[in-house]
Amino acid sequence: MAVPKRRVSKTRAAKRRTHYKIALAMPIKDKDGTWKMPHRVNKFTGKYKD
Repeated sequence: MAVPKRRVSKTRAAKRRTHYKIALAMPIKDKDGTWKMPHRVNKFTGKYKD
């Protein structure tokens, strides 16, 4: 029967059970006034930067 060599600490066990999620990226307003997601091509103008 498998037995742990040493007890896992409370902190280490809690880290394994965390449910932190990455926040969604917020849209940004371009110079021409349209909204787009960061690091994406603007759908209306077809431009990436400027």
